[in-house]
Amino acid sequence: FLYLGGLDKKLSCPRLETPRQSIPAGSVAIGGDQTGIYPKSSPGGWNIIGRSPVPLFDINNNPPTVARAGDLIRFVPIDHQQFLDIDARIKAGEYKLQIKPGND
Repeated sequence: FLYLGGLDKKLSCPRLETPRQSIPAGSVAIGGDQTGIYPKSSPGGWNIIGRSPVPLFDINNNPPTVARAGDLIRFVPIDHQQFLDIDARIKAGEYKLQIKPGND
């Protein structure tokens, strides 16, 4: 589970009283003052605000995660068709995640 810091307090919302049975992999969610990304399908009680087609965790990669501690992650809005297109390109091995160096 990828925990993200820096959530604006205005976006904070409590976890669900009854967790969902299954949250799809790539779901972006808010639970309290935290934002997180579900690396695989699993139960969960956070409020889903979006979903990324880009897998952020793969045990076969070294390192297995796309993000490292301290990285800035920027989400770009896409529509459903763009989601499907990116997903298909990932499955075909034709998609490259854009990673830009930060300003330390």
